[in-house]
Amino acid sequence: MPTLKLVFKNKTLENYPLQKGYPLTIGRKRNNDVIIENLAVSSHHAKIDSVGDGFVLIDLQSKNGSFVNGKLVDSHWLKPEDIISIGKHTLVFSYSEDEEQQDDGTEEIEKTMIMDTSDYRSMVTKSKDEAAQPPAKTKKPDTVAILRFVDGGSGKYKCRTSVIKIGRHPESDIVVKGFGIGRTAATISRRPDGFYLSYIGGMSRPKVNSKKVKDDKILHDNDIIQIGKTKLRFSERRPRKSREKKLEETQPIPQASPE
Repeated sequence: MPTLKLVFKNKTLENYPLQKGYPLTIGRKRNNDVIIENLAVSSHHAKIDSVGDGFVLIDLQSKNGSFVNGKLVDSHWLKPEDIISIGKHTLVFSYSEDEEQQDDGTEEIEKTMIMDTSDYRSMVTKSKDEAAQPPAKTKKPDTVAILRFVDGGSGKYKCRTSVIKIGRHPESDIVVKGFGIGRTAATISRRPDGFYLSYIGGMSRPKVNSKKVKDDKILHDNDIIQIGKTKLRFSERRPRKSREKKLEETQPIPQASPE
């Protein structure tokens, strides 16, 4: 299994195994698989995609760019001992000594990558044009999401921020342990029309009511979220002040009694 070694000032910080069929994201935000806490690194800086029997680095239009062996790249088919530079950190791509490397057809894949990169740039340009438009005003949800442990833990967690991270990373909002759990396995995000569960990474894909989550899944009262052996019950509650305000609005206006 190939690995990615994160290095800073000649010190190895961590090793990340790369698995076929699973992308690996790199960036400053905590919902990435490789988190680099440096202002020179974009929130979502780059990712490594599994393609056939190999892996491709793709820069996600980061502000400071991604470099491989000192050259600025948009995408790059990774080879043993390639050195990826992101900000002040480096990532070394390598295979284990006893691992057989199959013929990856690099030449043919490079041709495909050129075409894919062109399409990718077009999509990025379109996204930038859309991002330049002033954001539409949305009504802020007046509900609070609550997660209660059913199995694998105890207590409850109130979702007070716009995004809740669930995973094995100790700084996740809800820490879930077990085989195949991603550093950030899933997130719950607040959107104008409700709360959504999104799969982020790891071999253990989250389930809602025993069904695997493939795309973003909107959550409803009493939905059961399962990640590994941990189960959480989701519910929405209106804050006390909102309930009291709504109650006041529905109360009849007092009328003065006739003299």
